[in-house]
Amino acid sequence: MVIDPAIFRDYDIRAVVPDQLDEEGIRRIAQAIVYRFNPSSIQVGRDMRVSSPTLHRAFIDALVDCGVNVVDLGLTSTDMLYFAAGTYPEDMAITVSASHNPPQYNGLKMVKRHAVAISGDSGIYDIRDLSISKKTLVKPSNIRATVRRRSIMVPWMKHLMSFFDRRKMKAFNVVVDAGNGMAGHFMPSLEKHLPWKVTRLFYKLDGTFPNHVPSPIEPKNMQDLIKKVNMVKADVGMAFDGDGDRVFLVDENGKIISGTIMTAIIAENLLSKTKGETILYNAIVGRVVPEVIKRMGGKSKRVRVGHTLIKEAMRRDNALFCGEHSGHYYFRDNFFADSAIIAALLVVELMSAKGKKLSELASQYDTYPSSGEINFQVADKQAVMKNIERMFTKTARSTDWLDGVSVWFDDWWFNVRPSNTEPLLRLNVEADNEPLLRDHTDEIVDTLKELGAKEIE
Repeated sequence: MVIDPAIFRDYDIRAVVPDQLDEEGIRRIAQAIVYRFNPSSIQVGRDMRVSSPTLHRAFIDALVDCGVNVVDLGLTSTDMLYFAAGTYPEDMAITVSASHNPPQYNGLKMVKRHAVAISGDSGIYDIRDLSISKKTLVKPSNIRATVRRRSIMVPWMKHLMSFFDRRKMKAFNVVVDAGNGMAGHFMPSLEKHLPWKVTRLFYKLDGTFPNHVPSPIEPKNMQDLIKKVNMVKADVGMAFDGDGDRVFLVDENGKIISGTIMTAIIAENLLSKTKGETILYNAIVGRVVPEVIKRMGGKSKRVRVGHTLIKEAMRRDNALFCGEHSGHYYFRDNFFADSAIIAALLVVELMSAKGKKLSELASQYDTYPSSGEINFQVADKQAVMKNIERMFTKTARSTDWLDGVSVWFDDWWFNVRPSNTEPLLRLNVEADNEPLLRDHTDEIVDTLKELGAKEIE
């Protein structure tokens, strides 16, 4: 049995298979989940990775052996899993997936009923400790557990349709890069409901990822989409990650739309339909977002990065929507969970409503230039952040520690925050204009290097 304790993370489980996790290891994890949460029923899905069918079967078999009734969802994107958790009565919903990671990875994403997130603080590290312990986890049971299939594609499509007005959706020319991931599973069904002309890229489910790793946050993985958008003169391009819960858009010129601008567009769309709602945005999203929310009559609130933290904040504030710089977008009417395809549909809906090209729409929100995320390897993350605050606090307008350290000036600001899983600090800088951005980005980069941080190219 192989279970590396390092595979348990704040938000999910991700492992190199079989080096860090094998079939017996995932069976043990299944037993630990049952021991920790005591569910009577669990919905289980999987993605298209080469190891997923085997791990999926082993996981389900272990649950049944523990007396848990299983609803097998089959092939499932992560946002389909959230829909299933929010719609059906089973106690938990779990999918075998490693999101956008390279082919050799696999793992688990899990939520409770109503799509309530499970984090390190609410159970994942308990599962780790139980899994690697000598404790007997399988309780004697006289219950004869069952396994049955459930197809959720049709009800999920109906759910997606509830987020926009199909009658007003224009017949755009759209390129979709599924990255050989789970978007290739659900997009053909969605296309039947839309007036779009869709050019398909890499729809074939293939966990070896023969074209590129399905991680659209990395610009190198967006190049196939950009070329195709230019080639077919498309109105918009969409690139999804491996499990289909993150999306990045490109405009008709092939320019990538940032998470900040996507958040601003979606916020405007939603607030044009319902006033006075609370909208959240994470600590790295740019200043244009709260400005748009205020202009549209909404209330804004800045929150920490991370899907579990955001979902908790969404429920606590009954927030309508939250956007992240990383391509995750969360909706109250989607059980407070994230959905890439809902986000993409809402952007294209606003293009339709305003009669604008995506570049024209995005330019309205492209107010403040930003550095993008710059990563640094560092031994003592906390010490470096404290030194950064100390060095800039005398000239700053304000500082905060909502997520790492943010330092605010009248015409620029920056954030340095720690990675949860690696010895990394992540720098983001935003300014009123390009010269300010260049100067201050160089200033912070040089300062971090002087403090012993090593920039990762």
